[in-house]
Amino acid sequence: MPFASLLERAHITQLVDIPGGFEPGSGRRILDVPGLPDAMPLVCYEAIFPIEFGDLLSGAERPTWLLNVTDDAWFGLTPGPYQHFAQARLRAIELGVPLVRDANSGISAVLDGFGREIAVAPLGAEGVLDAELPHALAPTLQSRLGSVGAMLIGLAFLAAALTGRRRV
Repeated sequence: MPFASLLERAHITQLVDIPGGFEPGSGRRILDVPGLPDAMPLVCYEAIFPIEFGDLLSGAERPTWLLNVTDDAWFGLTPGPYQHFAQARLRAIELGVPLVRDANSGISAVLDGFGREIAVAPLGAEGVLDAELPHALAPTLQSRLGSVGAMLIGLAFLAAALTGRRRV
């Protein structure tokens, strides 16, 4: 749980009452399935957050594709499933790797590293997607630098704004 030590002082130990609660995992791991290229599994909302591959800088292996398994049923017929799908699409684009998304009651799709739809099953549709897995693109700036690149761009804009403000 985020801020666990602080919340424990307020006697809040769990958000969901289940035996044992939740414990953080040991980090992201590449999924090695015989007969398939190496994948990075993303369960549900893990796909909406930028993926930090700091280990890639130290020579760790880059995934060939992303696998997102999710259940969007709780969204109902709202904009939620479309937003969730769009945010998962961003992971494929930022890393330049294909995304296979299996969403019962949501939008399932196979996307290439540019985020283009190769095959899609729309919201609420039942079916099977049969598509060839696209090849990964060359590593993108995001996959090589992570959020450091975005931070540097943000600092450059801040410096430009402060410099411009002094001139006025």
